[in-house]
Amino acid sequence: MPLRVAVDATPLLDVRTGVGVFTDALLRGLATRDDVEVTAFPVSLSGRSRMRDVTPPGVRVRTPPLPARALHARWRRRSTPRIDLLVGRPDVVHGPNFVVPPARAARVATVHDLTTLRYPELCHADTLRFPDIVRRAAAEGAWIHTVSEAVRDEVVAELGIDAERVVAVPNGFDPPVGDAPTGRRLAGVERYVLAVGTVEPRKDLPSLVAAVDRLAVEHPDLVLVHAGGDGWQVERLHEALASMGHPDRVRRLGHVPHDQLGHLYAGARVFAYPSVYEGFGIPVLEAMSCDVPVVTTAVPALQEVAGDAAAIVPVGDVDALAGAIATAWTDEAWRAQAIERGRLRCERYSWGACVDGIVGIYRAAAAGSGRATGRT
Repeated sequence: MPLRVAVDATPLLDVRTGVGVFTDALLRGLATRDDVEVTAFPVSLSGRSRMRDVTPPGVRVRTPPLPARALHARWRRRSTPRIDLLVGRPDVVHGPNFVVPPARAARVATVHDLTTLRYPELCHADTLRFPDIVRRAAAEGAWIHTVSEAVRDEVVAELGIDAERVVAVPNGFDPPVGDAPTGRRLAGVERYVLAVGTVEPRKDLPSLVAAVDRLAVEHPDLVLVHAGGDGWQVERLHEALASMGHPDRVRRLGHVPHDQLGHLYAGARVFAYPSVYEGFGIPVLEAMSCDVPVVTTAVPALQEVAGDAAAIVPVGDVDALAGAIATAWTDEAWRAQAIERGRLRCERYSWGACVDGIVGIYRAAAAGSGRATGRT
């Protein structure tokens, strides 16, 4: 008999950030399996009418009236209301965005990172509640899935959750499709360093702008192209741009549709990802799959994903960042080695392997004993 799994698909209703991409890939993968029967449901009153439109084919949909804000506040303190009867009596309930609703069924919650504890000043008020909700779910017997070993270590250490019930199964990724000439046309320049992502403090784009400014004289053809819309605290980036001695070296494209990002990756000479903190690092793999050398920061999850295939610099070190970009820009031997190693790193990560690992967690949770085996 197939394992009956109910997944909170609320992230599909929002702009597809990392959590939305993960949720979509998970549901698509589960829908193809004969050993799993999957149902999606939203914790959203306003979005329930759109749930069927955004859910992948082959996934059953239930849309009970579940107000997100009120329920998240309640689930921090109480184990009601339970979700089971509202979504078809599943064997397992999965919350892919930190929060797993109370249920008599086995429960699994995915933790993507611990930004809320590491850098609470970078978080919105609503997300600051997540650690308490995760702790409560774990105390009630829920299993915790993390998207990297780095986050698993943090969850065990910071949240005090039993290590036997915290399992790392890495994300997969979809290699971008694009061609270099189109990317260069979109960028408006022939040679460029690419940065992607919504402007927000965790991405540390001001340090990247400062690093590019320092390279301007020695490398007159080096231009930074940023693809991503404004998020919050964007004024820090505006200040960094205003203080540049060579402001013409930065081009901001704003939000770029996902199907266009592949072209920008393909046309880039270097990809820079100077993040302060991450739980995984899909953009690093996307760049590597396009044969683009990567410069990133010494954040545990990024080091785990990139391995020896990227230049790794200390967080916030503008001089080191500028030096690594210069090497990636000019050193052909280093570039060739980084490209080859990047191809090998990409082979380690697929959504198929990710779904297999998560189904292993489901089975262990439903069985009620033993530890699931993740994939690293």
